[in-house]
Amino acid sequence: MKSILRVSALLLAATLLSGCDWVVMSPAGDIAVQQRDLIVLSTVLMLLIIVPVIFLTFFFAWKYRESNKDAEYAPDWHHSTRLELVIWSAPLAIILVLGTVTWIATHKLDPYRPLDRIDANTPIAEGVEPLVVEVVAIDWKWLFLYPEYGIATVNELAAPVNTPIQFKITSSSIMNSFFVPALAGQIYAMTGMETKLNAVINKEGVYKGFSGNFSGDGFSHMHFNFHGMPQDGFDAWVARVRAEGVTLGRDEYLVLERPSEREPVRYFNDVDPSLYEAILNMCVAPGSMCVHEMAHIDRSGGGGVDSHDNYARLRYDNRHADDPAAAPAATFPDAGREARGDEPQGHQPRAVSPEEATPIPTPSNEDDDEGIKPIPPGQAPQQQGAPGKPDNDGDPTGR
Repeated sequence: MKSILRVSALLLAATLLSGCDWVVMSPAGDIAVQQRDLIVLSTVLMLLIIVPVIFLTFFFAWKYRESNKDAEYAPDWHHSTRLELVIWSAPLAIILVLGTVTWIATHKLDPYRPLDRIDANTPIAEGVEPLVVEVVAIDWKWLFLYPEYGIATVNELAAPVNTPIQFKITSSSIMNSFFVPALAGQIYAMTGMETKLNAVINKEGVYKGFSGNFSGDGFSHMHFNFHGMPQDGFDAWVARVRAEGVTLGRDEYLVLERPSEREPVRYFNDVDPSLYEAILNMCVAPGSMCVHEMAHIDRSGGGGVDSHDNYARLRYDNRHADDPAAAPAATFPDAGREARGDEPQGHQPRAVSPEEATPIPTPSNEDDDEGIKPIPPGQAPQQQGAPGKPDNDGDPTGR
């Protein structure tokens, strides 16, 4: 009976494990393969300590058991030079090897580093340029732009096999993480910033991609398919996107940017060539100031009093704005329910008493006490002689 139960348990465990997707340990891209090898090497090196320790633990427990009267009894033993050498030299050697391997791999597998090979046996031919894909993490879907082809897709990514790919990655709001386990490790996508990933897919197939960083209600459905295709198959895919796609300009993007869940695959065949740079610089909506413009003002020493009107142009909140006229860059949730943190309809800000009001100097009376006046309710303080700062409006993204 015990044998039957043991065999049944093993069969059940094998059945359950057969559904596991070991894509991280069986990847299809050269970068992911090298990362897999690093994981295996690190694990083996650590097992050189773990396995002997576990074995010796059971061995000593058995040898020095109470019933073994022949075991050596040495109550005054306190030191062994040979034992100390073994205990300290083995971990030290493992740390040295791990440190060396990690230092080399950290530089070799730097996601910003252009590829120098297609696989372990194939270097990249001279003159071969990578396929550029611009990635935008949106609440809660992925936008992929192909600037060389003038097309874009939502929640579908494709690339030819054995061709270097350069991903340029950013986010429209909350930080996310771009992750295709079969291709390479995850890379963060952050608002107003661009990260990069250089990778290659070596085997044809359809691979899962998703966000590896929690970003709110629709996070669980923020995934896509990555298609590794032969070159002619990729050309046919590009032709299909051009044939079935629609226009994607700034106005269309502002609609797409609204938070939504379970977004279907969508194609765009007429893409504004400046759209990605506008998304990266957070100035897609008319009247918004670009990040690079604000950086230029800061590098020049600030805009002084003349920058007073920049305040409204620096509001990039796409979740909690109540008045699109007051915040040109704002869009509104489209996820089928109210976004968390939004105030209910008809909500009015609490009145601020004169004692609570924070005084700010007016531009015309910098040194005059009469120039100090309270901030009206709902308005953020403005510093004299410095560009306005964005109002977070309670947004957890901090923008």
